Amino acid sequence: MRAAELNHLIPQLDLRRFDAGQEPRADFLAQLRAAAHDIGFFYVTGHGVDTGLLSDVLISAQRFFALPDRDKLAIEMVKSPHFRGYNRVASERTRGQPDWREQIDFGAERPTVPRGSGAPAWTRLRGPNQWPEGLPELRTVVSQWQAAAMQVLSRILRAFALALGQTAAALEPLYADDPHYLIKLIRYPGRDATDADQGVGAHKDAGLITLLLQDDHDGLQVETAHGWIGVPPRAGTFVINIGELLELASDGYLRATMHRVVTPPSGVERLSAAFFLGARLDAVVPLLHLPPALAREARGPERDPLNPLFREVGLNYLKGRLRSHPDVAIRHHSDLLD
Repeated sequence: MRAAELNHLIPQLDLRRFDAGQEPRADFLAQLRAAAHDIGFFYVTGHGVDTGLLSDVLISAQRFFALPDRDKLAIEMVKSPHFRGYNRVASERTRGQPDWREQIDFGAERPTVPRGSGAPAWTRLRGPNQWPEGLPELRTVVSQWQAAAMQVLSRILRAFALALGQTAAALEPLYADDPHYLIKLIRYPGRDATDADQGVGAHKDAGLITLLLQDDHDGLQVETAHGWIGVPPRAGTFVINIGELLELASDGYLRATMHRVVTPPSGVERLSAAFFLGARLDAVVPLLHLPPALAREARGPERDPLNPLFREVGLNYLKGRLRSHPDVAIRHHSDLLD
């Protein structure tokens, strides 16, 4: 297949059909189930998020990354034991290799759990965010983005539950009331062609489901049976992909798919905003009882010796953050390292 034909392998679903009556809903659920089972990535339209907010998110990201280095480094992630804050280019690693991007990470604002309280190690992920003093409006925009993204993904997770033959609320105990989520504002600076083009290396997302807002530059790629194919920006859409926790819950019927971002060429920068919705840190991922027809197609969770999966959610997240951010791990969590 040619590249343009391969790009059409990524389905586009209209979320309005989920609430449009019995027949449109049934058709939407069938398309959703097929997209998540076959490729694990799809575009969503009809999400209802105001385009002005989407513009504000990308403009705020651009303004943040344009701040002087001293302002960004004042909230560098290595200063946060909760893995929140700014990462300069090449400071985060995927499978041991540096990613050519800078970013800022935010999570749910929660009280810090004191060390030595006998609490599980994963409680170290709870805590406050770091916010740049030079861009006070960023906090407002990120909070609005969190609320909007959460609303969209909650609807999609209810749809997933129905598509898997469950009640609409079947997955809610995993994330209701106290969800663990991660927001990333990301800038991929361009660079001349070299032996390395890793914007972010090939990986799967650790949570339940991810929502991605892209600017108008290519770079995102997903691994398929036809090889790596592009997921180019489409106006008015979000990209949605399956996380490892949904793979576990569905016994591999839904598959978290390997994906990566290729560095843009010199003179070009690519901006994106990702919302990773996870489960409660104290949750244990259940194994859903699928209808027989779906159970026969469940492949079991993929087993990767370089990335073991745990049903204990907090342990899964802590493992990932310690590996991705070795500087934070060494400074704040050396007692957890081998």
